[in-house]
Amino acid sequence: MKITIQSIRFDADIKLLNFIQKKSNKLDQYFDQIVSGAVYLKLAKVEDEANKICEIKLSVPGGTMFAKAQCKSFEEATDLSVESLIKQIIRHKAKNRAKSFEHKDFLRTYEVAEY
Repeated sequence: MKITIQSIRFDADIKLLNFIQKKSNKLDQYFDQIVSGAVYLKLAKVEDEANKICEIKLSVPGGTMFAKAQCKSFEEATDLSVESLIKQIIRHKAKNRAKSFEHKDFLRTYEVAEY
């Protein structure tokens, strides 16, 4: 999967970029048809310590998936975003699997009714 990482209002260091790449590669274990991904790292203007935002957008066949987390560190925000995307991927796969089974059942009932 090709992933692009953009840091907004700051320069991300190489350790953070490698961490994000490693975590995003984990998504391939759950769904191998991911076309591309984009990660946006932002610093929010809040007085709170949790001012680091990580947004991940995945392009998959049939749509896109999006997750956003705001935490004290970019690593924690990335972890939460990836966990959210894993749940979305599992839900997406189950939904597609159910659709294909319904389609196959429909074809079987149509073939039986035809004869």
